[in-house]
Amino acid sequence: MKITYYGHACVMIEVESKKLIIDPFLRDNPLCPVKPEELAVDCIALTHGHSDHLGEAVFLAQRNKAPVVAIFELALYLQTKGVSWVEPMNIGGKVSLPWGDIRLVPAFHSSSIEEGKERRYLGMPAGIVFTSGGKTVYHAGDTGLFSDMKLIGELYHPNVALLPIGDRFTMGPAEALKAAQWIRPQVTVPIHYNTFPVIKQDPHAFVADLEKMGLKGVVLAPGEALTIS
Repeated sequence: MKITYYGHACVMIEVESKKLIIDPFLRDNPLCPVKPEELAVDCIALTHGHSDHLGEAVFLAQRNKAPVVAIFELALYLQTKGVSWVEPMNIGGKVSLPWGDIRLVPAFHSSSIEEGKERRYLGMPAGIVFTSGGKTVYHAGDTGLFSDMKLIGELYHPNVALLPIGDRFTMGPAEALKAAQWIRPQVTVPIHYNTFPVIKQDPHAFVADLEKMGLKGVVLAPGEALTIS
């Protein structure tokens, strides 16, 4: 399994020849090193409907004829935007693909999108647990710290946890350290930082603090990948 970070909260997970992209904020992401036109995907999964996570989901779904896995209200919204294949689900549920399982778990945040002069509610935010070939990745989405992260660790035993550290709109580094302690993945990768000045953080300091607690962390620059064997 290979995990490539594209900046902000966007990652591509590759399992053999199949590719799952999570939160494809690409074109307007100042840290992203690739263009949406350069990416081939087999599935798209969304944590919530904010524009910096929804990103190019519609474009990628149409271009690749790929399904979008998302919370019920967000999936139905995408249908109105021309996405023909959606997989609606809800917190605690699972969608099984021939090459992996996608499960939605709780996240504490909000989810909406601007339409004209109003904002449209797009259902509950979520974290994503992806399992394939005996390997599991937990993408926390945009969330604050919550104690049921302990259960996510106990139930799914993630090999990799992708945790936001940007603060302001999500956990900051201190809270993400506690989350990593509770989840106890093999590797923690910080996400959702430095895209904009208001969420500027030092990911290397975060990883150094993880190591002081006996936990492993890896900083991925946009475009870099982590391979789980």
